[in-house]
Amino acid sequence: MEELDAQDEADIDERVLENAIIHNVKNFILTFGKDFAFIRNQYHLDAFGENQYIDLLFFNRSLNCLVAVELKKGPFKTAYLGQLSGYLSILDGFEKKPHENPSIGLILCKDMNKSFVDYVIQDYDKPMGVATYKTSKDMSLKLKEALPDIEELKRLLEKRDSDE
Repeated sequence: MEELDAQDEADIDERVLENAIIHNVKNFILTFGKDFAFIRNQYHLDAFGENQYIDLLFFNRSLNCLVAVELKKGPFKTAYLGQLSGYLSILDGFEKKPHENPSIGLILCKDMNKSFVDYVIQDYDKPMGVATYKTSKDMSLKLKEALPDIEELKRLLEKRDSDE
């Protein structure tokens, strides 16, 4: 969940979001559609001595490819496309099996200007997309009840970080 090497409050909030999704991964995958298989969160990539971590990595059986998902707490920034494009290059160069199709990527951010995103993404040759998500303030009661308590997730993360 690195955000261009920034380690701040946004990283912690993104981590809470990521853990909420992991806790309810079945429901999260079903929102994508059928044939998605969860591989892992914070998937480690090590290429040329550079350590990178993809927030969520899936495999799509129908498309026969890896699907990298990056979570961003704030609004869309153009730099996210470069980050995701780099991840896709590394996945295709080091992780993809010979029979698999090229990897695809998705940036999930809190907000975006769709016209702007459509314009800046057009020059990227890798299959990528940008979508928004809703926070608990914006969710229906049914969805809120399906997610774990945010304060409990924060306590668990703080405990885990102090144990490491």
